[in-house]
Parts: sequence; structure tokens; C-alpha cells
Amino acid sequence: MADVAKAAGVSKSTVSRAFTQPNMLGVDTVERILEIANRVGYVPNHTARALSTGRHGNVALVVPDVANPFFPPLIRAAQMEADRSDFCVFLGNSDENWRQEDKLVDRFVSQVEGLALAASRLSEERIRHHALKRPLVLINRDIRGIPRVLIDSSTGVIDAIAHLAALGHKSLVYVSGPASSWANQQRRAAVRAGAKTHHMDVTIVAAKVPSYESGRAVVPDILASKATAVLAFDDLTAQGIMTGMADRGVAVPEQISIVGCDDVLGAATYPSLTTVSNRSDEAGRAGMSLLLDMLNSRAVGDARLVLGTHLVVRNTTAPPPRKSIST
Repeated sequence: MADVAKAAGVSKSTVSRAFTQPNMLGVDTVERILEIANRVGYVPNHTARALSTGRHGNVALVVPDVANPFFPPLIRAAQMEADRSDFCVFLGNSDENWRQEDKLVDRFVSQVEGLALAASRLSEERIRHHALKRPLVLINRDIRGIPRVLIDSSTGVIDAIAHLAALGHKSLVYVSGPASSWANQQRRAAVRAGAKTHHMDVTIVAAKVPSYESGRAVVPDILASKATAVLAFDDLTAQGIMTGMADRGVAVPEQISIVGCDDVLGAATYPSLTTVSNRSDEAGRAGMSLLLDMLNSRAVGDARLVLGTHLVVRNTTAPPPRKSIST
């Protein structure tokens, strides 16, 4: 480090800052330091840095289901944002289990400088407990006093209800997500509000977890409701519903219309799925940026960043059939 500092005409602390907090320096200074460091073969020793400063250069990101297509874009964007500040991301998968999430956070606390919890299934009490130990940011969980990034599904869901009503639908099933999910609570409330506005009957059908298998499993309940349209908690559940309908010879959208949420599978299904488009990558980037601001001693206060949504109409919605579906 001393060699790099001498060659660049700067202090050793400036060299350190070029690797750890480049945003605090001029672009030309950072580029000059990195070029010299590359030429002389200097690489920061993160273990030594942790011993001398107590800073590990690691942050943690915990998600409820790493296999759900909603989360990979969020994870990738968060990781890229962390990498820009030379932070490594430890990834935890809670498998939709709050106890597993609690255990992961407890294990990570001693190894990371901050935490980002996406769609946390923990109680507010446990989240506040963990926030006392390390800087913590929430994604898609709204708790006052804790910095958070929220994807506002309600606008897109209400647009979806209006779209179905305009097609002539009078009855709707909402296939819900996890009871502890903030996004599920928000979408469920938006479904009820939109249905009330358009004088539609709503039936709530609970899926155990947001998954393809759960979607297939709830098809008998959907058909028993005699509803002509379905709005699913997410695209993965909607895809399972489409398969379950096909298994029973029910044509989509001729006999029943289906709408998803998140727009992570919409264009890849057959027929292509009408869905509410959510910005998971932007949420991941913004959440990690908030966390890094906290770690760099920038005041974020009670930050609450809200991202909007919109409906993407494709080929799984159509006017209702003249005759009800036989179960």
C-alpha cells in the first residue's frame, strides 16, 4: 500500500479509500490508484483489514426462496451494487421458514457489516431485535423506523381488476401467498378494493407456499368457486394453475382468465401470461444502495422508497364464457 501511495502521490488512507469507498474520491484519483495497484501487483488483504478495522467487507442478503424466479434478478442487482463498493454478498435462503431466517441472520451477524432482508417472514419484534445488532435494510417489508424499499403492487393489481371487469368478469378468485408476506397482504387488500369498485365477487383461496406445485393443487378449489377469473400471488403459482387447468381440459383464456404477479415468467408461458410487472432488480439495487449508505455513515433516517407497478396484458385474459365450467 505504501508503494502504491508513493507512486500515486497520495496517502495510504487514500489508497485504502480507493478500494473501499471510491465514491468519496475523484474519478481520476481512483483510476490512477487502481492502475498503479494493478501494475505493481497490489491486492488488498481483507483478512488484515478486518483485524485492524473490525470491518470484514461482507454484507448479507436473505431471501425466502432462491428458486423463485422473482429473486434471482433481485439478488444479481444487489450483488452488482455491493461489488461497486468492494463488498462481498453472503446469500441466505430461508425456504419460506421464519425460524430458518432467524437462524441465518444470527449466524451472519458475526461475519457481516450489514444485512438486507428481502420479503422477510420474521415478526416485527425479531426484525427490530436484529436491527439493533447491525445496520439492516428491508425489501418488501414495511416497518417504520427501518430503511426499506417497497414494490407497490396495489396500482398494478387494481389495474388488473379493472381489466377483468372491462372484459365482463363478475367473479374472481385470488390465490394468496404466505400469510406473513407483506406483499401478499398488500395484494389481497388491493384485490378487495378493486373488486368492490367494480362490483365483483371475490373468493380467497390460500396456497401453502408460492410455487408451481401449490398452483396446481388449488385448481379444484378455483373450479368449485365457479369464478371466471383468477389472480395469483405470483407468476410461479399462476403457471401451476394454468397446468392444472390444462390437466382438467379447461381452456385458458376461453373458459377461465388468469393473471399473475411479478412478470418473471409472463412471456415464457403458453399462452403468454397477463401479469402485474414488478421491478425486482431495481428493488435489489436500491436496497443494497441504502445499506451501503448506512455503512458509509450517510444518514438515511426512516428511508422509505416505493417503486410502482403496472399491468402487462398478454394472452391469458379474455371475456368470460357464456356457460359456467363443469367441475
